[in-house]
Amino acid sequence: MRCNRIDFQYTMAIDPEKIRKLATEASNAESGQLDSMSALEIARVINKQDAKVAYAVRRVLPKIAEAIESVTQSIERGGRLIYVGAGTSGRLGALDASECPPTFNTPPEAVQFVIAGGVKALYSATEGAEDSSEEGAADLSALRPTRLDTVIGLAASGRTPYTIAALEFARSRGATTIAVACTKKPEIAKITDIMIVVDVGPEVVTGSTRMKAGTAQKMICNMITTGAMARLGYVYGNLMVNVHLTNEKLFERGIGIVMKICGIPRSDAMRALEASGNSVPVAIVMLKTGMLRSQAEKILTKAQGNVRKAIASH
Repeated sequence: MRCNRIDFQYTMAIDPEKIRKLATEASNAESGQLDSMSALEIARVINKQDAKVAYAVRRVLPKIAEAIESVTQSIERGGRLIYVGAGTSGRLGALDASECPPTFNTPPEAVQFVIAGGVKALYSATEGAEDSSEEGAADLSALRPTRLDTVIGLAASGRTPYTIAALEFARSRGATTIAVACTKKPEIAKITDIMIVVDVGPEVVTGSTRMKAGTAQKMICNMITTGAMARLGYVYGNLMVNVHLTNEKLFERGIGIVMKICGIPRSDAMRALEASGNSVPVAIVMLKTGMLRSQAEKILTKAQGNVRKAIASH
């Protein structure tokens, strides 16, 4: 059997009973014989458990809506959304942050992340870093949070020292703090303005929160940023109007968006994009208002990139 060396000193600084009683550490009776199952049986068990996640998320939609409003207000006022987490939770925050610029054309600084262990933790396990409160506070401090920002801590167990310390620091600087946890009465709730507790039940592999807890966190992150960007006008209807035309697939998507919104044939959409400097929002505003490119760019800037508002202001 292969064993990996772990550089870790166990100090019993916490109550072991508290760890064992966490919902994220509970054993799932339906997967108790997982290692004796066939491949299809394993897939069925996992699928059945995964089906419970969406229902668990549905129960906390009002809290998710509060988070959407907070992020919307932060970005609208020139602030940021900052994700913080460790292990799987940290990687999920990093994933959502990195997807916002290509999806919505947000400035890189608008949605950021910090993860225990630094960027190397995205591809190499540094799970021991989650125990460092000092690093959590220091990493968040480096981003200089203010009252304009919203900081979201992702912690399946609800007790991760790194994440709690980061949120404590953010709160001390006036930022709005939000947390997503998968255990009842999470410790992190003490320092959050909005607490999202999603109870997904025991994992198929006991304690492996990359599974149901991770899926729930991913769903919630998607809801928060997509909801906020929709509220901010980074989409038009349900179309990705701020798409960057950086490859053939995206260029075709841009053409299709202009065609659909403006009700024009492909040839006209291509000409409009060329005239706009290959900017989908500018092309749409030009077509909808009859403006020249410079005029369309001006009112889009005034509308903070909101295509619908830019058109309405004409």
